[in-house]
Amino acid sequence: MTDSQKSDETASRPVPEASETQRPAAPSPAAFAARRPATAAPDAGTPTPSTAPKPVIAAPPVHSTSLEEAARFARVQEDGHVFLLVNGEEFPVGQYPDASRDEALAYFVRKYDDVASQLALLQARVQAKAPTTDMLKTLKHLGEQVAERKMVGDVLALDAQIEALRSSIKEAEAAERAEAEAVKARELAAREAIVAEAEEIAAKDPATIQWKTSSNRMNELFEAWKTAQKNGPRLGRSNEDSLWKRFRSARTVFDRHRRAYFSQLDSENTAAKRAKEALIARAEELATSTDWGNTAAEYRQLMDEWKASKRASRKDDDALWARFRAAQDTFFAARQAANEVIDEEFAANLTVKEELLKEAQGILPVRDLTAARKALNSIRDRWEEAGKVPRADMGRMEAGIRKIEEAVKAAEDEHWQKSNPETKARTNSALSQLEATIAALEEDLAAAEKNGNAKKIADAREALEARQQWLAMLQKSAQDFS
Repeated sequence: MTDSQKSDETASRPVPEASETQRPAAPSPAAFAARRPATAAPDAGTPTPSTAPKPVIAAPPVHSTSLEEAARFARVQEDGHVFLLVNGEEFPVGQYPDASRDEALAYFVRKYDDVASQLALLQARVQAKAPTTDMLKTLKHLGEQVAERKMVGDVLALDAQIEALRSSIKEAEAAERAEAEAVKARELAAREAIVAEAEEIAAKDPATIQWKTSSNRMNELFEAWKTAQKNGPRLGRSNEDSLWKRFRSARTVFDRHRRAYFSQLDSENTAAKRAKEALIARAEELATSTDWGNTAAEYRQLMDEWKASKRASRKDDDALWARFRAAQDTFFAARQAANEVIDEEFAANLTVKEELLKEAQGILPVRDLTAARKALNSIRDRWEEAGKVPRADMGRMEAGIRKIEEAVKAAEDEHWQKSNPETKARTNSALSQLEATIAALEEDLAAAEKNGNAKKIADAREALEARQQWLAMLQKSAQDFS
C-alpha cells in the first residue's frame, strides 16, 4: 500500500474522540453533580421558599458494564470499527484505531456508562424531590446522546429509562408548580395582613392613638415587609406594586398624622409652659411678702389657676411645678417661722386664758341669772386684756368661752319668755275663757244626767275632761310667770 493510499484510508476512518493514552476514566456521579449546570434562579412567577430544606441526594453507584455484557450489543472489526446492535440492526458507532477489539469496545462502553450514570443521578434527584429546574433540559441532552447511537450498551433500556424519567420529571414539575402556587398564596396572604394592619393603624383617630406603641408596631411591619421581600417568593409585579403602594400610603398617612399630632402637642406644651411661667413669676414675687393673710389668699388663688391650667409635657411640667412649689414653700416657711416667734410671745397669755376659762365654767349651770351675767362680764373684760394666744390654741379657747356665753344667753332667753307681759296677759285671758267654758260644760253634764241621756252624758264628760286638762296646763304657766 502506497503512502498516498494509507493517507486516504486514514482520512476515511471516523476519528476517535481520544487516543489510547488520553482515554479519560468514566466520571463519577459526584464529579458529574459538581459539573452539571447550576440551577437557574426562579422567575418572578415561580416562588421558591428560601427556608425550604435542601434535599439530600445520595449519589448512586457508578454504572459499569462488563465487556461480556457489552459484547451482546456490539460488533467490533479488526480495524477498530465498532457497530451497535439494536434488535438486529447495526449502527456505526466509530473507530478506535491501533487498539485491540476489547480496547475499542471498552472505549465506547464507557460512553454508555457515562450516560447511564448521569441518568441514574438524575433519577436520584427526582426521587429526592430536588428542584426540577433544568432537569428536562439535561434529560433532553442525554436523550440526544443516546439517540445518536454512538455508544455501546443496552440503549433501548436507556430509551425506556429516559421516557420514564420524562414522565416523572413532568409530574414533579406539576407538584412544584402546585406547591409554588400554595407558597405564593400564603405569602400573598401574609403581605395582605401586613398591609391591612398598617392601614388599620393609619386609620385610627390621632387623638386616641398610642403613638409609641403604634410607631414601634409600624416599624415592625416595615421590617417584616423587607424580610418578606428579600427572602420570600416573588408575587408578581402587579401584586407587589399594588401591595407596596397601599403599604407606603398607610405609612405616609401615619407619619403625617404623627407629625401633626406632635406639632400640635408642641404648640400646646409651649402655651402651657408660658401660662405656668407667668404663674411662677407671680408666685416668686410674693415669696418675700410679710403680709401673711392677704398673701396666703393670693397663693390659694394662684394654686386654683395652676390646677385649671393645661399640662405641659411631663418633663417640663415637673420642672415648672418644682419652681412654683419652691416659691410657695419660701413664703409659708417664713410665715411659719414668724408664727412660731409670735406663739412663744403668746404662751403666757394662754396660761391666763386657761385660768379664765376654768373660772367661766364655774358659772354653769346658771341658777342666778343676775350673778351669772355679772361674772361673765368680768371674765370677758379680763379675757380681752389677756391678749392673743398661740395659733394652735385659738380655736380651742374661743370654743370654750363661746360655750359659756351661749349657756348664759339661753338662760336669759328663757327668763324673758317667762316674764313677758304680753304672754302673761294672753295666758290670763285664756284661763278666764276656759273657766267659763268648763262651767257651761258642767251645767250641760248635770242636765244630761238629770234627763238620763247616756250619749249626751258621755259627750259632756269627754269635753269637760279635756277642758279641765287644758286648764291645769294654763294654771301651771300662770304660776311660772308669777
